[in-house]
Amino acid sequence: MTTAHDVVLVGGGGAGLRAAIAIAEARPELDVAVVSKVYPMRSHTVSAEGGAAGVIGADDSLDEHIYDTISGSDWLADQDAVEMFVEEAPRELIRLEHWGCPWSREPDGRVAVRPFGGMKKQRTWFAADKTGFHMLHTLFQTSLKYGTIHRYDEWFVTKLVVDDGVIQGVVAIELSTGRIETMTAKAVILATGGCGRVFPFTTNAAIKTGDGMSLAYRAGAPLKDMEFVQYHPTGLPFTGILITEAARAEGGWLLNKDGYRYLQDYDLGKPEPTPVLRSMELGPRDRLSQAFVHEVEEGRAIDTPYGPAVHLDLRHLGAKVIDAKIPFVRELCLKYQNVDPAAELVQVRPVVHYMMGGVHTDIHGATPVKGLYAAGEVACVSINGANRLGSNSLPELLVFGARAGRAAAEYAAGASGPTRAGLRQADDEHRRIWRELRGREPNGNERIADLREQMQHTMEGGAGIYRTGDSLTKAVDTLHEFQGRRDQARIEDHSHTFNTELLTFLELSAMLDVAETIVYSALRREESRGAHQRTDYSARDNDRFLAHSLAHRASDGSCQIRYLPVTITRWPVGERVYGR
Repeated sequence: MTTAHDVVLVGGGGAGLRAAIAIAEARPELDVAVVSKVYPMRSHTVSAEGGAAGVIGADDSLDEHIYDTISGSDWLADQDAVEMFVEEAPRELIRLEHWGCPWSREPDGRVAVRPFGGMKKQRTWFAADKTGFHMLHTLFQTSLKYGTIHRYDEWFVTKLVVDDGVIQGVVAIELSTGRIETMTAKAVILATGGCGRVFPFTTNAAIKTGDGMSLAYRAGAPLKDMEFVQYHPTGLPFTGILITEAARAEGGWLLNKDGYRYLQDYDLGKPEPTPVLRSMELGPRDRLSQAFVHEVEEGRAIDTPYGPAVHLDLRHLGAKVIDAKIPFVRELCLKYQNVDPAAELVQVRPVVHYMMGGVHTDIHGATPVKGLYAAGEVACVSINGANRLGSNSLPELLVFGARAGRAAAEYAAGASGPTRAGLRQADDEHRRIWRELRGREPNGNERIADLREQMQHTMEGGAGIYRTGDSLTKAVDTLHEFQGRRDQARIEDHSHTFNTELLTFLELSAMLDVAETIVYSALRREESRGAHQRTDYSARDNDRFLAHSLAHRASDGSCQIRYLPVTITRWPVGERVYGR
């Protein structure tokens, strides 16, 4: 079956909904499809807690936000993209308020802002500690105003249809019926989020399996800066549930097993010693996660059934402050750890949180594949470089979701429909799913769950917080082996209705693609920069690696790495500092 749309959006979270609204506003005559493997309000944007950065205070400036972002990125961010992002972020946040987002306020009515990791000034807007929840509600409700936006909830896209370098549409499966459909489009926007599930311990929801990155990679768009994987320093052991940076912004402390605020012993890139005890917990996320590893190596971490941990201490804040500023933190700790942070210490450890890398795009969200765009965590513009600053990701999905939507709308308004060759590709994809997956014999010698778990532990061991050439080489070889073993995976469920086994097989295929680009990119980058730390190359090397890595899929399926210079505008490369 075939349906026709002008623009197809893959992903119904914050970036996808913002893009859909931008299309409807810019070109109300265009037909827009939002294809999401979950109901939009279950997209991972809903999980964001801490806030969204945007300059609003009289003591702040755009240049200061720009510099914090560039320095925090370890000078790998493209400065033209950062300048544009910082300028547009406050406008997007104000627009969101006009649509109904309930930003927290000061007693005098001004928008409340809080400090966040790596930011010198208080510029993080928040809605208590359920910021993503309120942002996503606002975007979803606003999208309902437009009759030209059509939703395909609980559909999974299996292929981008591309003919001669031009996008033609997508092929997708309806999860509730197993129906396979070709959706033709003049433009496609990927907004599927990140791929944290390639690691075993992550804050990411189960849906974040790198689907959009894999779709673009297989369609000919390179993946950029995939070696940069951000660990958040405070996840709950066992579950990986995030304890937001807002907990430390409100005054929380990180303590080792001796009750000592250990971060004062580490270089967080902060040049002046005076305020270190006050704000060291708000150092950049990569530095805090690396400090945790050293505490473990020195025997100063806490042993738990789920690995080493340290303590997050919020007791001195008191129940009143916690309930007013970070109530969700208290709720999560009580429900999932049976610990009340107002009276007890909370065990935490670093956990994979965010991908700085993603589909290579320009500042309009356009990829090298004509008519294909990307926005949000699935994309890499790049404004995050080697390390994303806390609270930059939510305004990023707004700014670049809107820009990608407007650019895709203008392109689609003048583009032609699908080609015969494109439609034949789509037919081939229909047959592949039926023949190779649904018709697969149930006696294969590999279990999908076993392969996924082995892949995750390979990634943690080979490309975790610290990497070496040996660990990465071993991971490359193991992942290559997994690609072959995947073809031997069995699918025992041949039913049509909510065939989750088929879905997990398709997700595993995407994760293996993405995992391979991470380890190949990390192996080639022989330096340490931001979240990419090589113990065999411990220094930053600007002569060789002040450049973006681009992972291309070759015709034989192998991963090839090329490099693209970083865009420098007004800020020459310097020492990475925090809190200047």
